[in-house]
Amino acid sequence: MDKLSVVKIGGNVIEDTKQLTDFLTALSQMQGAKILVHGGGKKATVMAKKLGVPVKIIEGRRITDAENLDIITMLYGGKINKNIVAQLQAIGCNAIGLSGADGNAIQAVKRPKKEIDFGFVGDVTEINTSLFKLLLQSQHLPVCCAITHDQNGQLLNTNADTIAASLAKGLSKFFEVSLFYCFEMPGVLKKIEDKESVIGEITPMSYTELKNNNVYFYADSDAIITKGIIAILIRVFSNQNPKNILESDTKFIDEIGLKEHLSPTRANGLVSMIKQIKIYALAFKNKIN
Repeated sequence: MDKLSVVKIGGNVIEDTKQLTDFLTALSQMQGAKILVHGGGKKATVMAKKLGVPVKIIEGRRITDAENLDIITMLYGGKINKNIVAQLQAIGCNAIGLSGADGNAIQAVKRPKKEIDFGFVGDVTEINTSLFKLLLQSQHLPVCCAITHDQNGQLLNTNADTIAASLAKGLSKFFEVSLFYCFEMPGVLKKIEDKESVIGEITPMSYTELKNNNVYFYADSDAIITKGIIAILIRVFSNQNPKNILESDTKFIDEIGLKEHLSPTRANGLVSMIKQIKIYALAFKNKIN
């Protein structure tokens, strides 16, 4: 497989002319095919304030109403994207700027209203891998902004980190993909105010520890019945304190009659999965204690 680097650049780097120039120079010197993904940092907030458009952010996430979407589209898909493309062209990279709507590159759905209505915010549903393969094979460097579309004429503001991860995942079938997140800090920090507190490695276990000492389970299967069983178990046990998992009562499995509808092999598999979940919980409990 050919190698592909998917690189996401942070907003603070975009806002610093020297850092951006240094970054793009380094990017141009990377070997192999490349895709660059960017957001807009604080530029959209600054522009909104200049235009007298209210900006609302909840839990670090922007609420994107119609007026803010217009500003984001102008900046992300216009000024910022085209400036990056022009700078890459100046140093010999045949860059091409894309939003999710261009070439049907990245499709999304509007995030449903729950506790928070994020407005015109999209969750990625599909990557047009054929388009990206064509561009990469013709020696282009796609530069993707943080805008997707829903195939019904609606543009959507979408998290650039998520877009980068979705591109990496979608194209991993065709390339040996490396995913990079580039920002102004020396790394992921335990304490934002302490630049020496870099976390050298994040594993599923250490990630759980960083997320309030709860245990998170991720699993899947190609078999439909097994997939359903896994979904039930993850819904019950994931994002729980290890003590609660170890002390949990699994009578609900008998009460809903799940075992009665499974073959002996699958019923034994269900018991084994629960046992393994509790083993993981015990291991993590011992680790944090």
